[in-house]
Amino acid sequence: MAKSKDKHICAFCGVEAEKSTRRKDLFFVPSMYEGLAICSDCLNKGYEIIQEFGGAQKKDAASASSPLAELTVPSPKAIKAELDRFVIGQDQAKKVLSVAVHNHYARLKARFMGKDQNLPEELAEVELDKSNVLLLGPTGSGKTLLAQTLAKMLDVPSAITDATTLTEAGYVGEDVENILLRLYQASGNDLEKTQIGIIYIDELDKISRKGENASITRDVSGEGVQQALLKILEGTVANVPPQGGRKHPNQEFLHIDTSNILFICGGAFVGLDKVVKRRRGRRVLGFGDNTAGKEILPELDEKADIGKLFAECEPEDLVHFGLIPELIGRLPVLTALEPLDKKALVRVLREPKNALVKQYRRLLAMENVDLEFTDGALEELAAQAVKRGTGARGLRSLMEKLMLDVMFTAPDKKGNCRCLITAEVVRGEAKVELDRA
Repeated sequence: MAKSKDKHICAFCGVEAEKSTRRKDLFFVPSMYEGLAICSDCLNKGYEIIQEFGGAQKKDAASASSPLAELTVPSPKAIKAELDRFVIGQDQAKKVLSVAVHNHYARLKARFMGKDQNLPEELAEVELDKSNVLLLGPTGSGKTLLAQTLAKMLDVPSAITDATTLTEAGYVGEDVENILLRLYQASGNDLEKTQIGIIYIDELDKISRKGENASITRDVSGEGVQQALLKILEGTVANVPPQGGRKHPNQEFLHIDTSNILFICGGAFVGLDKVVKRRRGRRVLGFGDNTAGKEILPELDEKADIGKLFAECEPEDLVHFGLIPELIGRLPVLTALEPLDKKALVRVLREPKNALVKQYRRLLAMENVDLEFTDGALEELAAQAVKRGTGARGLRSLMEKLMLDVMFTAPDKKGNCRCLITAEVVRGEAKVELDRA
């Protein structure tokens, strides 16, 4: 049995109870050994040590299970090399995207790993902001394909949404938070993976307001959507309904932090070229010439293509187009995609990993048909796509129409066959034939 309180001695710090009677807050817990005890000061210190050690263990376990632990950040050159396998041309846009994506995920890895010991102390404390991207380019130039390829390469969840369906909260249409729900579903309902994903918002130009001045009426599908996008793009904890649809007070929400989600926005921005011309001093409406005494750059004359004009785009041009300045400020990385010419479209048909020619060759190879295209046929297809003005997206519809009869009859052919597509077949001057191999 322990002796009286006055005879207790702390087994850790050695303080004696009979010498600490002046401290009313100090008490002793007797131990199983006679004359020894533990004072309340040592108990508190031991508790703090246990809490700190346990917290470190939990942090290490959480870090090991974090999706950032297995995420590898490729260099910008490696990212561009992968993009080159799937997307033809657009070198400047690929460089801009490669640098932006590398910096974004390098920033996340640095935050995950903690303070970098190799950096000077004043730089190690600097917090890095994320850089969302805005892609300007005509339809069929590869904006969506670039975003899809990036997400597959990095093995992070991705979602592609359309801004035209979004409306301000409380009106018919989809709430802006629903774009986060699609990313959550694409991640397999994994909240941590969702918060490091990529969201591509297409048709951003369709939510532009009608004029530069604020409207006196409520613009629920234009400026209202832009206002709702502001905090999500910058970074906030959004309340997202797990099943989608409208919010109601008694509903449980997913709390998704958008601070580490990379947003890539894109749009065709039809008419933006006229805004750029007007800013550069070129008359786009009316009679006469207002360029007297002004230097006109050769690449910005009346015959300049849209890609070169988009490359000259400034934030003030986007404001004139109908985007609010606050939204433009949250999309600091701006790059333009060039329209694909005939030569580039021929390469699109032939070179990418998932090129249309390769897809149809594999499709007909399953029916024992050896499909071949002549160079003239590919050039004729590209010329027709240029005439339609739909870019690479128009090649698919042209190929479907061209190959309809072949795909209709090929399954009924017995034995190996050969099919040659020539320029005359593309122009409709000759019929496609399935010959015995």
